[in-house]
Amino acid sequence: MRMFLFAAALLAAAGCLAQAPAPAPAIPDNVSIQANIPYDQYKETVLDIVQLKEPAQKKRPGVLVIHGGGWVNGTKEGVFQNFCLPYVLKGFVCANVEYRLAAVAPAPAAVTDVLKAAEWFSKNADKYNVDRKKIVVTGGSAGGHLSLMVGMTPKSAKLGPRTKVAAVVNFYGITDVGDQLQGENMRKYAVTWVPEQTGRMELAERVSPITYVRKDLPAILTIHGDADQTVPYEHGVKLTKALRDAGADAELISVPQGKHGFPKETMDQLYAQQIWPFLERHGLMP
Repeated sequence: MRMFLFAAALLAAAGCLAQAPAPAPAIPDNVSIQANIPYDQYKETVLDIVQLKEPAQKKRPGVLVIHGGGWVNGTKEGVFQNFCLPYVLKGFVCANVEYRLAAVAPAPAAVTDVLKAAEWFSKNADKYNVDRKKIVVTGGSAGGHLSLMVGMTPKSAKLGPRTKVAAVVNFYGITDVGDQLQGENMRKYAVTWVPEQTGRMELAERVSPITYVRKDLPAILTIHGDADQTVPYEHGVKLTKALRDAGADAELISVPQGKHGFPKETMDQLYAQQIWPFLERHGLMP
């Protein structure tokens, strides 16, 4: 397995699942945002379209950004600076997605929502001058999990529409939901999202990216800290190994002593040294 090692000096714990309400993000003067566009019938199923104000000379690549928070909290505004803005300033059109959290609707609602958001973005690509063949999906933690589900869920899973995307950039996402429902890796947020019910473990399997490993998938880049105490590092390792064993295009960036979330300095390094080159190799940069 190909791993990229990163200097750990700048790492800090930034991944606490409990989040205060995010303030309205600061929008640079050269960036426009169309906020809270409905993509489905629920009040929570809205997204923001963020892009440069300067007209593009040709169609731009797109990025679907999905926030984390253990499926129980978090907001799209909370990921604007670290996940949306870097892509927009590079020339991508960003769709920043909100979805139903566990208090409103437990699993598999969040998966269904983001699958519908991806379908909406692809169907509206021409309206926003997006090349639908160059759509990337990214997010961290539960957002990483949901990004993987967008890229990997087959139509046969009957969780929502299947939309082809070009790549997934998964930051420390949950890859095996069942692993977090019991045993030493059990987490309250996972138990809240997939509560006790008949067929619980079968449902957990249905909403786990590891279930859908196969060769015919978009390129998948996983970034995971090896000291993550929230989503175990092994989630990223096992998924990447399984994908590579199946013949899929998958890479893992291992961050030494990296915890659950990285400070801005480390994120900037990851974009410059790993993510942009990864997307460039796949012909997805503007």
